[in-house]
Amino acid sequence: MAFVTEEQIQQFHEDGFLVLEEFFTTEECDAMREQIHKIIAKMDVPPHCRTEFSTDEEEQLQAQGSADYFLTSGDKIRFFFEKGVFDEKALHAYDPIFKQITHSSKVQELGRKLGFEKPVVVQSMYIFKQPGIGGEVRPHQDATFLYTEPLGRVLGLWIALENATQENSCLWFIPGSHTNGLTRRMVRAPPGTIPCTQFIGSERTYQDSQFIPVPIRKGGLILIHGEVVHKSELNSSEWSRHVYTFHLMETKDTSWNKENWLQPTPELPFPPLYT
Repeated sequence: MAFVTEEQIQQFHEDGFLVLEEFFTTEECDAMREQIHKIIAKMDVPPHCRTEFSTDEEEQLQAQGSADYFLTSGDKIRFFFEKGVFDEKALHAYDPIFKQITHSSKVQELGRKLGFEKPVVVQSMYIFKQPGIGGEVRPHQDATFLYTEPLGRVLGLWIALENATQENSCLWFIPGSHTNGLTRRMVRAPPGTIPCTQFIGSERTYQDSQFIPVPIRKGGLILIHGEVVHKSELNSSEWSRHVYTFHLMETKDTSWNKENWLQPTPELPFPPLYT
């Protein structure tokens, strides 16, 4: 792992994101890809639970699938279909390969360098951005879905398991947008309501000219501040773009909002990062 400098940390605080090339080895990336294929081979998702997840409000509310399947996914390995992108959640908790990566010594060291004292892992996903069908992810802030009080306590770690280029749908960011606050949240709807979540607040309008592309090579890691605005485009190329991503939350002097769609359970509270 390349040493993370104070200058890089300062850049992260200014931009709201940071690219760390060669954070993971080729062997570690290949191990995750091999493991996900083993999991997929055993996949059995009931038809009524083939849930889509989208950052777009109308798509999210119209295509949520089974409410129970969605709301209880935080402590289980479950499968979601997002406009041609297949992803799987809770790998950090149940799969030994992904758990080892999530809690690796270099991730723990990075958390300490960023000043995290009592971080926990709140969710994880493996995202398949398949060639030709990998869906667009509209501009959004992660804190819309993972809200804390105060804000600024959620950090995304986005690991490229293949080269992510403009052709196969790398991430795009608005630098510095994490300083502009949050205007929209996704919250749980009242019990028995379908769909099981709703959005409150208003969604900002962004111009394409505000975004910059952030390509990254296989094994690289992108740190994502919870309020930075980012997106990815449709993957219309002939190359896939596989990613493992997870979110950390600093629990010290922080409250996880009880209206968030994702909630810890008595069986599996959010596991601490540091072991």
